[in-house]
Amino acid sequence: MSSTEIVIQNRKARHEYHILETMEAGLVLQGTEVKSLREGRGNFVDSYAKIQNGEVFLYNFHISPFSRERRFNHDPLRVKKLLLHRKEIRKLIGRVEEKGLTLIPLKVYFKNGKAKVELALARGKKLYDRREDIAERDAQRAMERAMRRKR
Repeated sequence: MSSTEIVIQNRKARHEYHILETMEAGLVLQGTEVKSLREGRGNFVDSYAKIQNGEVFLYNFHISPFSRERRFNHDPLRVKKLLLHRKEIRKLIGRVEEKGLTLIPLKVYFKNGKAKVELALARGKKLYDRREDIAERDAQRAMERAMRRKR
């Protein structure tokens, strides 16, 4: 049985992007980064993944310094390497080169003691798409309220 413990979620991602595909990647971390993540001290604001020289890296993923460590703390915005199979990376290279597609992290979690990132291949939403989503949500809520009143 695999135990998963979700630590951080990127709630804005589903609002700002059309999610086309998701995949799991391992996350290469230093000791104090792992401890900080276990405390839930990470931030996805403006973070994205990029492919360079056949490797995938995560940028702008902020992990706060570990509170009980002074000397061996890490740089909060250090670029983190992601672990994917070569076949998955080749597939991503082809897809990311398509117009408007990007790699964004959706969540970070621990699976069997290892840090993992759920990466999404996504296309940015236009402003009118976002408004449409909000209108749909509001209509759905109104329908649910009406159904509750009817009962």
